[in-house]
Amino acid sequence: MKATIETERLLLRPFELSDDAAMFEGWASDPEVTKYLTWSPHTCVEGTHALLQIWVKQYEKPERINFAIVEKASNKLIGGIDVVGYLEGTPVIGYVLGRAYWGKGYMTEACKRVLEFLFDKGYEEVRIDAQKENIASQRVILKCGGVFLKEEYEDVPAKGERVIVYRYLIKNPKITLKSRIIDAK
Repeated sequence: MKATIETERLLLRPFELSDDAAMFEGWASDPEVTKYLTWSPHTCVEGTHALLQIWVKQYEKPERINFAIVEKASNKLIGGIDVVGYLEGTPVIGYVLGRAYWGKGYMTEACKRVLEFLFDKGYEEVRIDAQKENIASQRVILKCGGVFLKEEYEDVPAKGERVIVYRYLIKNPKITLKSRIIDAK
């Protein structure tokens, strides 16, 4: 699904094949940024282009939600946020931000807007996972209303690693506790 949404400082739009150089230079080739991703840093822009070809093709699927994060002030591509999958119908969000933009509140701003987008589509809850060592991501999740569910081991096949992941849940604030209780009966 292709969609474009905005925040005060950000434009969240579909990725384009022409984003390859900006994505490669901005984060895809940075080992510090990709440290907690499920894929290793790209060694050439062609690798980033190949990934973008997959992502752009996936927009044909209605359940595929993937946003390029653009800073409005500079019109620069600075990151991405997407639904990486669904667990029992619940969307799971993943995100990445170029190192030059860390610590400015951009990811919290983008994440809150994507959560609002998903809740407006009717989802009652959203999951976000973060590796145990990824304190910055955990801060974003907590600022967005995440509630810690559990700690689990997870395999990262592309990196040949087994990591500890903290799993969080964010519930749609528009659904009241009373309606949840009634639905549970």
